[in-house]
Amino acid sequence: MEITYDDFKKVLIKVGTVLEVKKNEKARKPSLIVKVDFGGEIGIKQSSAQITHYYNSTNLIGKQVIGVCNFPSKNIAGITSEVLILGAIEKDGKVVLVHPSQKTENGLDIA
Repeated sequence: MEITYDDFKKVLIKVGTVLEVKKNEKARKPSLIVKVDFGGEIGIKQSSAQITHYYNSTNLIGKQVIGVCNFPSKNIAGITSEVLILGAIEKDGKVVLVHPSQKTENGLDIA
């Protein structure tokens, strides 16, 4: 399905830095609750993400990630998920996060 450039412009994709990570104990599938700082305009948002194969609080805190910031909030296993953190999904379902190749300012647009 093709989309127009105007469709793409509606998606608010930003760079943010992970501030906090903890296990989502209520989730059916192993998940992490991740708090990300997307800068002044967006602020801090949280997500429940199934990214436990490669990631934990040790290797995620301070890491920059890419997120879709304008989806409506969604309740996932008792957590209000406010952002979709982007990653590549491997054939076995493991997620490899998308991130900038170098440190950048939180809140920058992705195009």
